[in-house]
Amino acid sequence: MKRKTIAILFGGHSSEYEVSLQSAAAVIRHMDSEKYDTVLIGITKEGSWFRFRGTPEEIEKDIWHHKDCTPALISPDRSIHGLIEFCKSGIQTVYLDGAFPILHGKFGEDGTIQGLLALAGIPCIGCGLLSSALCMDKDTAHKLAAAAGIRVPASVVIDKMGDAVQLQAWTFHLHYPLFVKPMNAGSSFGITRITDAGQLADAVAHAFSYDTSVIVEEAIEGFEVGCAVLGKDQLITGAVDEIELSGGFFDFDEKYSLKTSKIHMPARIDEVTAKRIRETAKKLYRVLHCSGFARVDCFLTPKGEIVFNEINTIPGFTSHSRYPNMMKGIGMSFEELIDRLIEMEVLE
Repeated sequence: MKRKTIAILFGGHSSEYEVSLQSAAAVIRHMDSEKYDTVLIGITKEGSWFRFRGTPEEIEKDIWHHKDCTPALISPDRSIHGLIEFCKSGIQTVYLDGAFPILHGKFGEDGTIQGLLALAGIPCIGCGLLSSALCMDKDTAHKLAAAAGIRVPASVVIDKMGDAVQLQAWTFHLHYPLFVKPMNAGSSFGITRITDAGQLADAVAHAFSYDTSVIVEEAIEGFEVGCAVLGKDQLITGAVDEIELSGGFFDFDEKYSLKTSKIHMPARIDEVTAKRIRETAKKLYRVLHCSGFARVDCFLTPKGEIVFNEINTIPGFTSHSRYPNMMKGIGMSFEELIDRLIEMEVLE
């Protein structure tokens, strides 16, 4: 069988640029070179696009854009069905059988890249435009989940910065502690946990430094659980994991250092509860029109109630990240996982 040409997109004009580099390097290493030719497309922090011909190690170290790069971009012209590369010898095109965006956060996980691939007619590995946009907007995702009968945290959206009196008036019905979050951001960037009204203004200002809209949510008693979902019509769920916190919350530093927290995989819960979480994850996956893969994050209260937090349509994808480890929990290796994701879009 002829090898398929798959583009791997990494980096991005996003606060999660560095996370993308680590995830993309891991995916590249675990792709089957006998089945796939890879075309590496790097996007700098400033938003410049290049075709990169170097190594995963250079991507990890963030030295990829210093050499072996040619300006390039994905063309929306469906007759090209791929990449336009601006070489010294002239313009060249590369046909792509599929594209795998490993771009976390804005301008990668929010439907923008997915929309470009749809225009180009290039199969996108992972969630498409609609689900990416819906899941990235925390308020919209919560409204759809609530409409489907799934509990969500009480919250309020703030679209402009107000003074302390206005902020307290807008949030008066919420009970502390609260989480103040950018509406469209990942990896816990810009999030603050506050315990009284005196902290509100600074937290909102901090969130606004990451986005143009902010959501303020009540904290949910209990702990966070996650569930990996894979598939389109027929869904596969991974083992449920659990985040154990010794204090504070699972912010960016904790996610990538685990200094004071711990991830239990599988979660320390009974099988009946784990099954309820898996079924809830599949329901949320469908409600928010996901396809390919996503990680569904919820809270489990002391009374056993499941409360929706968020869906990550491009979760961390290093070999030690939560999503691959949940799938490993059901016997699926990293290599098999990558293979299934590509085959789902490119070969079906």
